Amino acid sequence: MDIMIMLPLAMTIDLILGEPPLLIHPVVWMGRLISFLEKFSIGQPAPVQLVYGMAMALFLTGLFGAATYFVLFYVKNFNPIAYLIIGAVLLKSTFSLKELRNAALRVKSSLLREKPEEARYELRSLVSRDTQHLSEPLLVSATVESVAESTCDSLIAPLFYFLLFGVPGAVAYRAVNTLDAMIGYHGKYEYLGKFSSRLDDVLNFIPARLTALLLIAASFFSGKRTQCSWWIAVNEHSKTESPNAGWPIAAVAGALDIQLEKTGHYKLGRAGAPLIPATIDASLRLVLIAASIWVIISLAAGGISFALTT
Repeated sequence: MDIMIMLPLAMTIDLILGEPPLLIHPVVWMGRLISFLEKFSIGQPAPVQLVYGMAMALFLTGLFGAATYFVLFYVKNFNPIAYLIIGAVLLKSTFSLKELRNAALRVKSSLLREKPEEARYELRSLVSRDTQHLSEPLLVSATVESVAESTCDSLIAPLFYFLLFGVPGAVAYRAVNTLDAMIGYHGKYEYLGKFSSRLDDVLNFIPARLTALLLIAASFFSGKRTQCSWWIAVNEHSKTESPNAGWPIAAVAGALDIQLEKTGHYKLGRAGAPLIPATIDASLRLVLIAASIWVIISLAAGGISFALTT
């Protein structure tokens, strides 16, 4: 029953209000705590950083997951209506469909106004790569890639863990994903973030493939290249360094008949249609359809679960 009330309410909050203020945003709290704890690893040997990074990841995931559980447990006993509202607000904080769309549209708007420098600046909110020397097609490619990959991180995966473990599960997933986003990459955080990165890979293993399937289904409902989306996803997903990111990116590339490229790293899809600002709109339509399908499936799963337990 919780799913059938919290999920629609959380989606409504996201689509109408968007992100909560930074002061009360749980993900912002996660980021600040990660930044604070990270300082204690500076200058430490690699083995120490590796162990500390593991402890840090387990501590943060447990902290936010447990805090969410006990807050909701207490509120539910005190006021069931407040429990549903607070649960929906916390659930909404684990995904961000509206802001993902807005960020992509800001890049598109800058490109349409022929302001590539502005587009490169706006793109920084979507990708971690260097955007300074990206041409217009590569700016479009990076935006579409981020939209596709973030469909998993920013919606499908949080709701997947919400279905399995309730709001605490979604919050715990977001903690791991935030750790990976902040310290889960090579270079400075090679050892500190290794455990977080691997844990994020494990947690996204099923959601990433599920996201690809949903995007393939979305290509069918939007009249795009469904067979090509399936073929590219199955055959080219492994070209990315991440074991998961390639699935949704390849599915979108196939559906839109485009080639998505991260220079020096990978090319996914076939260079059929040109990469233009309108391509960003097309990718967003796929994402919105895939998101709608997933929400419907989630609500149906919630309804079935409720029927079986009553």
